[in-house]
Amino acid sequence: MLVVIALGRNALLPRGEPLNAETHRAAVRFAAQSVAPVAAEHQLVIAHGSGPSAGSAAGGNESLAVTRASDERSLSYMLQQELVNLLPVDRPFAALLTTVEVDSRDPAFRAPTEPLGRGYSRDEAERLAAETSWTLKPEKEQWRRVVAAPEPKRILERHPIQWLLRHNTIVIATGGAGIPVMYEPGADRRLVAVDCLIDRDLASELLARELDADVLVMLTDVDAVYVNWGRTGQAAVRRASPRSLQSFFFADGSMGPKVRAACRFAEATGRRAAIGSLGDVTRILAGDAGTTITTREDRVVFAPPPRMTNVS
Repeated sequence: MLVVIALGRNALLPRGEPLNAETHRAAVRFAAQSVAPVAAEHQLVIAHGSGPSAGSAAGGNESLAVTRASDERSLSYMLQQELVNLLPVDRPFAALLTTVEVDSRDPAFRAPTEPLGRGYSRDEAERLAAETSWTLKPEKEQWRRVVAAPEPKRILERHPIQWLLRHNTIVIATGGAGIPVMYEPGADRRLVAVDCLIDRDLASELLARELDADVLVMLTDVDAVYVNWGRTGQAAVRRASPRSLQSFFFADGSMGPKVRAACRFAEATGRRAAIGSLGDVTRILAGDAGTTITTREDRVVFAPPPRMTNVS
């Protein structure tokens, strides 16, 4: 079975942990320990979210594409190293810098919305707007750079990844949602880098779909998809169809992109997608944990509420 596992940013750097090399390495090591049993049983492709440097480095002089490439390379290296230490020495690995095509005509380019990098004073923002091609918008008392968030259209390294999988290779790809590129308008098939942010969950879904994966698993620091999160009536979803989830709200900055990506994969392929906690990955694959989204369901099936323990 071909499994595509997408490691979310919160799975690789848990919320509340200090942002330093030691805690980041420990989180990557735990991620490797969690997915290693999957690699022992199945073909495996691993996608991952951005590393801790992505937001801050993007405020420098280098292009966002170069920053993305550096970020993807460093985090993929750490994942590969930790997995090599856990799996048989003859199991091949490959970490690929992955480019993801976007469409220059995507309407997202006409209305950039995704904040990036640090905040600036009004004077700094006005200077940057005059000296660069950046779009800056106010956010509370500061100004921040914003970029477009276009739809991912194609994984350019699909065929090399497929070749590696045929040779039983564990592949790490589309790190940080990949490096965005597009065909330059008016040029004769000339690919150029583009400063934008691709949603990492949608990039992972596209990767899984283009590789004809049997299952897409998106891992984070929450054990399942919840309806009414943080409110009265909060409940964990065990299984659901894409259609049955349309009546519920999932926040854009949280579970919303994962739910959209999972629904897109299930509807396009007829196969299942799952969302859940990094530590539960083998149980998620077995259908015993997390949330499974599949067209084989016709409704939302909620997990039983946790048992209350009497304290005397």
